[in-house]
Amino acid sequence: MAHIGIAGAGVIGCATAIHLIEQGHDVTVFEKDVGGLPASVGNAGILAVPEIDPLARPDMILSAPRWLLDPLGPLTLRWQDLPALTPWLANLLMAATPANVERSRKALLGLMREALGAHGDLARMTGLSGHMKPTGALTIFDSEKAVDTAFRRASENAALLGHTVEKLDTKQARARAPALEGNFAGGVFSAGYQTFLDPLTLLRHLQANIRQRGTLVDAEVESVRQEANGVTFLVRDGAPATFDKVVIAAGVWSRTLVRGLGLKVLLETERGYNTTFTNPQVTLDLPVFFAEHGFVATPLENALRVGGAVELAKPDAPANFARAAAMRQKMRRYVPSLPETGGTEWMGRRPSTPDSLPVISLCPADPRIALAFGHGHLGLTLSAITGRKITELLNSGEKPDLAPFSIKRFQ
Repeated sequence: MAHIGIAGAGVIGCATAIHLIEQGHDVTVFEKDVGGLPASVGNAGILAVPEIDPLARPDMILSAPRWLLDPLGPLTLRWQDLPALTPWLANLLMAATPANVERSRKALLGLMREALGAHGDLARMTGLSGHMKPTGALTIFDSEKAVDTAFRRASENAALLGHTVEKLDTKQARARAPALEGNFAGGVFSAGYQTFLDPLTLLRHLQANIRQRGTLVDAEVESVRQEANGVTFLVRDGAPATFDKVVIAAGVWSRTLVRGLGLKVLLETERGYNTTFTNPQVTLDLPVFFAEHGFVATPLENALRVGGAVELAKPDAPANFARAAAMRQKMRRYVPSLPETGGTEWMGRRPSTPDSLPVISLCPADPRIALAFGHGHLGLTLSAITGRKITELLNSGEKPDLAPFSIKRFQ
């Protein structure tokens, strides 16, 4: 049994902690804001197994200039932050070559094939049941050409992952989601998605399980120090804590911790916004993606969440909640009964790499330190399998199947 410290109690850190506890390790998790609402809780609440296509793709790069001209569109950039973001953006362009896209797709496919089973294992470890439903998801489009293109791509992914997809005309799509009363050309239904009842309830359940079986400390890890007798977390307003092994899973703030170890990483925030309506008058039976506008509406437990989009900005930049309002306005084109007022707005920071591959890796010079961050839009989806893989790395060392996720690719 090892004494293991984890920096970060979001869904990635918690899933990792529970896997390690299950293996018999003594685990202490540090989180600078245990009661906060990080990206782990404000996400769309979807197990998005079909999403193996990286963000950096030729079609996305070609669409980006048009999106950037719309300050409230699906992609925006805080131009005053451009100097800080330039290295990440330059590598995003390089990641969009056909060879690199295929490399990322293949790597994500390997994780996605295990993602659902890993969530089942995590639920059993923590006594959780009934927290997600196999709803599938509907994506609607404004033109028949876009429907056809999306159906071809979704069919290719479905063949690799073993689920079904259907191309639907407008009438068939409305039969799946009667609230879609506005004009659109059709849609694609994918059975590969599942919906979580409430991401916040899930995270709190995982954190409570850690408190029962390990230790959860409300404190920020400021830096990591390598020593002969262990690895030490230097904690803000607290005493240093030394462990046999540690895991860095602190979202975008992981970059500060790994840079203190002399490692380079390209990690920035794709900030996302949402509005959650409780006891909504609009009901959906499944998530509905509005792909051409970059957002999704998800039915949660006694709630409806409308959110998405990408804002490239420094983590500490002020929130622009006009982006949440813009998504609500666009959704009313398709769902006129969506309320114009009410709901709770939120902004979160997705920690993202240019190639859309998370870092699931050991520190190259010190196998006592594991790294788990950079999951972008897929943090909830890949949380359980990441926890399993990090546990395997700390127990057995590096494995060839995780080479694409190594931090070595940034050195």
